[in-house]
Amino acid sequence: MSITVNGLDELKKLVGGDLGTSEWIEVSQERIDTFADATGDHQWIHTDPQRAAQGPFGAPIAHGYLTLSLFIPLFTELLDVQGVTTKVNYGLNKVRFPAPVKVGSRIRLAARLTSVEDVPGGVQITVDGMIEVEGGTKPAAVLQSLSRFYA
Repeated sequence: MSITVNGLDELKKLVGGDLGTSEWIEVSQERIDTFADATGDHQWIHTDPQRAAQGPFGAPIAHGYLTLSLFIPLFTELLDVQGVTTKVNYGLNKVRFPAPVKVGSRIRLAARLTSVEDVPGGVQITVDGMIEVEGGTKPAAVLQSLSRFYA
């Protein structure tokens, strides 16, 4: 369920709060192959199901950066900031990939808004995110994301 705020002042009131969890999405072989084509990273552990079945994870796994790239569509399920003109990714402070995402797995995002700081023309938010694997004991990704919202 999405949290909707209208404007930067309402956004600031959410600091320290849990933003909830997104819906689960499946990471299919087709999604992995499309990412490989877009990035030129066709390592066998991602794109060769027969060889990957004999590899260390017993199946193809998603690229770590594919998992990371899914942060934005998952995050937009959690927070809708209205009353702003522009929303941009500003960067990352920290990213780790503690567990692989095997083909066919489902992932979701759990997030917390840790800070909102004024910047010229708007604010910069820091979000602590954890991309969970359904049934997994460790997250697929743990990250701290920075975004800017301009009035």
